[in-house]
Amino acid sequence: MPIDDDPAVYITFDDGPHPAATPFVLEQLEKYNALATFFCVGNNVTRYPEIYKQLLEKGHTTGNHTYNHLNGWRTDTDVYIKNIEKAKEQINSMLFRPPYGRIKISQFRKIRQNNPGWNICMWDILSGDFDKGITSQQCLDNVLANINPGSIIVFHDSEKAWERMSYALPYVLEYCQKQGWKMKALPGTGL
Repeated sequence: MPIDDDPAVYITFDDGPHPAATPFVLEQLEKYNALATFFCVGNNVTRYPEIYKQLLEKGHTTGNHTYNHLNGWRTDTDVYIKNIEKAKEQINSMLFRPPYGRIKISQFRKIRQNNPGWNICMWDILSGDFDKGITSQQCLDNVLANINPGSIIVFHDSEKAWERMSYALPYVLEYCQKQGWKMKALPGTGL
């Protein structure tokens, strides 16, 4: 994936759009003049099309995160691919992130075959905001202890992650701003 030489971080959000979490995220990003990438679940895009539209209007990129948030390791390849294709009807993007970061090699190959030019995007920092076993401070500390220019960070704009994400995100954005790092979206959404 082409990422430029400017000192920048790439903050990403999985599982949305969500009616409360996503608008909060958009507000925070705007406050810090930050762009991000949202790996959307197709079913949520169907449920909240206006929020999805706002993501694009504000200059953020989006990516395909399957239609039903399927775990690739537990899903037949043909079923998985059909689910991605269904999400593709809602999400115009060259980016894909497998839910849970789990994908079979057969699924990887089929995605590449069906969608030449797609980028399968992982991360180097998993915030842990989805983990109810950690505190909001631990979530923040996990990101700040590992962040560097070029980092791709995963948060979640979901109900499950709300408490930890809504606490950590503003601090992460402020930290990046103080470091002089740009906060950019990954390239890949077509309009």
